[in-house]
Amino acid sequence: MSGFSFRGFSYMLLIAFLIWSSNFEGCIARRGKHWRHNRDVSPSLYKKKGKTYGNGHNKYHGGGSKPKPPSHKTTPTLPKPPSYKSTPTIPKPPPYKNTPPPTYPLPPKEDTPSTPSPKPYNGGHSATFNVLDFGAKGDGKSDDTKAFESAWAEACKVEASTMLIPADYVFYVGPISFSGPYCKSNIVFQVDGTIVAPTSPNVWGKGILQWLEFSKLVGITIQGNGVIDGRGSVWWQDNPYDNPIDDEEKLIVPLNHSVGVPPMPIQSEMGGKMPYIKPTAVRFYGSFSPTVTGITIQNSPQCHLKFDNCNGVLVHDVTISSPGDSPNTDGIHLQNSKDVLIYGSSLACGDDCISIQTGCSNVYIHNVNCGPGHGISIGSLGKDNTRACVSNITVRDVNMHNTMNGVRIKTWQGGSGSVQGVLFSNIQLSEVQLPIVIDQFYCDKRSCKNQTSAVALAGINYERIRGTYTVKPVHFACSDSLPCVDVSLTTVELKPVQEQYHLYDPFCWQTYGELKTPTLPPIACLQIGKPSNNRIQTDHDLC
Repeated sequence: MSGFSFRGFSYMLLIAFLIWSSNFEGCIARRGKHWRHNRDVSPSLYKKKGKTYGNGHNKYHGGGSKPKPPSHKTTPTLPKPPSYKSTPTIPKPPPYKNTPPPTYPLPPKEDTPSTPSPKPYNGGHSATFNVLDFGAKGDGKSDDTKAFESAWAEACKVEASTMLIPADYVFYVGPISFSGPYCKSNIVFQVDGTIVAPTSPNVWGKGILQWLEFSKLVGITIQGNGVIDGRGSVWWQDNPYDNPIDDEEKLIVPLNHSVGVPPMPIQSEMGGKMPYIKPTAVRFYGSFSPTVTGITIQNSPQCHLKFDNCNGVLVHDVTISSPGDSPNTDGIHLQNSKDVLIYGSSLACGDDCISIQTGCSNVYIHNVNCGPGHGISIGSLGKDNTRACVSNITVRDVNMHNTMNGVRIKTWQGGSGSVQGVLFSNIQLSEVQLPIVIDQFYCDKRSCKNQTSAVALAGINYERIRGTYTVKPVHFACSDSLPCVDVSLTTVELKPVQEQYHLYDPFCWQTYGELKTPTLPPIACLQIGKPSNNRIQTDHDLC
């Protein structure tokens, strides 16, 4: 009986404890609700949030014991907006837009159909475009012009790229213009194979002035061990005696009065007559820092390598070759170009090895072999009463063999402007017809009318000019109205060699200056000092 009473008492205590626990939990809930109500929250906001939390509270009760509520839900403030809404309305740019652009252009995408995959090249350039990859055959017969144009178009898009003309191929190419100004800089035209010009009159049309032209480019380089062959003999056969003559030919009288015969030509492809205008083989126009090195340019229809309106020209270790009797085939022609350096090259042609025309200044030529040819010339200048300006020209350490002239300045009557600051130094001559020439009566016709105006010549210096001559050692023919002044000669030693021409003594006309050392032979015709009627240069003369 007592045990039963104890168990009954225990049940009563348990029931009382459960009732008391239920009332205590409800008190806690009411207390929390009352505490939130005293916060500084608007009634409407409180009701909205209270409903939300109330639903959460009922949910927890529906699932069993109530977990501890998150701390942020006990605060009366608005819920924190999602994180992306707390940032500015402009989305953050992708990471690659925040990085600085690369300092070099990225290579073309490999999935671009018109662009081949860049190939490594031992020159260290960023991309190489081989003309064979653009359809060139390289068999010497198929027309590869389009392939060259396509390869250039792609190379033009990439900084410091290389357009490769590979070795062991012969590429038949028509006239092409490799031009900017939208090309990237420092493109390399790598010539390891051979490029040949067409010999069909139909390809050239009426008046194409150049075969391969590079215009408006920056840092363009032609290099390699290859050959650029103009196949010019098909041009030389047509009207050979209609070409302008070199005026100094009038001074050369053969002992047997024979006349030279032009070289035997090859036949043109179609047997037709080539156009009257003969193109230059390679021409640079309006370019900065053009470089030509290593290659051979041969048999140009006219001038082999020309620079016009260029700055920072560099030519070295180049070979230029054509027959000595090929008409008007100058080696290197400079016009309106400044800061020019030419060295370490061999030039053999049918006209001037190097021709320096109007608008040239700061030209330095050294360690060059010249011959056959017409020597190294300044001019001709002032043709058709034009104004010519040439200054600061240095030619030194040059070997000349079997040339018509050695170092020469030639101007037309009627011109204006000036040539000043010229040095010819350490020139070694072998069987040169006319080693030292100034001709201010230049005329490429059989006769020209006399005119009083002239291009002024001043400050022309010759030093260490040695070797042998076959016609006349010195020929100074200066203007009556504007004599040559400040002409100096130092260590001039020239010995005659009797071959097939009449020999003549030194000749001077209206030439004033100084003999700083005795000369061989004596040049007694040079007038020492200044001309008595030396007039002050006017705007007509100054440059």
